Amino acid sequence: MNFDYTPKVQALREKLLAFFDEHIYPNEPVFLAEVARNRANGNAWVPTEIVERLKETARAAGLWNLFLPDSERGAGLTNLEYAPLCEIMGRVPWAPEIFNCNAPDTGNMETIERYGTESQKRQWLDPLLDGQIRSAFLMTEPDVASSDATNIQTRIERDGDHYVINGHKWWSSGAGDPRCAVYIVMGKTDPDAPRHRQQSMILVPADATGITVHRPLTVFGYDDAPHGHMDITLDNVRVPATNLLLGEGRGFEIAQGRLGPGRIHHCMRLIGLAERALELMTKRALQRVAFGKPIASQTVTQERIAEARCLIEQARLLTLKTAYMMDTVGNKGARGEIAMIKVVAPNMACQVIDWAMQVHGAAGMSDDFPLAYAYTSARTLRFADGPDEVHRNAIAKLELARYMDADAASRVEMPVTRT
Repeated sequence: MNFDYTPKVQALREKLLAFFDEHIYPNEPVFLAEVARNRANGNAWVPTEIVERLKETARAAGLWNLFLPDSERGAGLTNLEYAPLCEIMGRVPWAPEIFNCNAPDTGNMETIERYGTESQKRQWLDPLLDGQIRSAFLMTEPDVASSDATNIQTRIERDGDHYVINGHKWWSSGAGDPRCAVYIVMGKTDPDAPRHRQQSMILVPADATGITVHRPLTVFGYDDAPHGHMDITLDNVRVPATNLLLGEGRGFEIAQGRLGPGRIHHCMRLIGLAERALELMTKRALQRVAFGKPIASQTVTQERIAEARCLIEQARLLTLKTAYMMDTVGNKGARGEIAMIKVVAPNMACQVIDWAMQVHGAAGMSDDFPLAYAYTSARTLRFADGPDEVHRNAIAKLELARYMDADAASRVEMPVTRT
């Protein structure tokens, strides 16, 4: 495995780093002030002018749609090539949208690209790639343990040339954005089919009759406006049968394909977030004096800085290996690595950010620094796209299967999960 940057990736890295220095970091307080102003004016869900303005700058710089491997619509980068670029974008939680590389849109775009018809791509994928609209992914439900996705209760029932959808979803990330035009909804088309053939996925216009967005859900008090994680009900929502993705009973197949890239993108961004936290921690430690000497000279601080560097490097190497595996043996062949990095990266980021907050003292918990919000983002990702416990179970099953006979190993069940 060779993780050296290709000349193309090195050039894009340099452009991205320069873009952050010139446009992102100086505008962090501008973004926060604009969101606060919108909230004070009674509507926190207005897209920010600073992000919309920087999108045009990013387009002009050739920093747009850098994901989407194996597609003529993307930048032509592999998962391995995208990893160091996604890491940079993850250094500021709201920055990926500027490059049209934000969740859940990247995962939704890959889903439509991989499993959609040409008509579906023209209607939804092309506007998403152009940044004209946003999207949401509706899988998680409040009334069941969605860590086991076979529990979902939303029904998708055929009625002539339409499907009728009834259900209750929450943690529908991106659905708070007023530009959100399409949902990818997972539900049951045949409750009597084998357990992993009951579910399907369907494209649902966000303005369809019968959809009610009840409230934004908060994460440690943050509502992530104008992005948002919404509580949604679908009451006799009718959509054309042609909106179904791939076919009835193939929802789990789609989920396997969608959640692999989604999970590793989260991990790439988390490494960037942890790098930013370590940078802030070291600068603060050098500047602050306690008990007669800089905090940086305290042994406990030095140990934490060293351990943070070790943890980040370990997580980065596992992420790169996972990306390489996805490129060479596919998402299914890399499922063990995907599960491992999904456990490792959020826990690593939580720990590094926590240490950075300690070095900042009480200021680390305030919004004067980006660490408190960064911690909530990292902690959320120990649930999103599957909780740690489910991924650990999957890793253990794969390990046990190595020592089973071939017939028993073939029956080992790998869960598909998203909170």
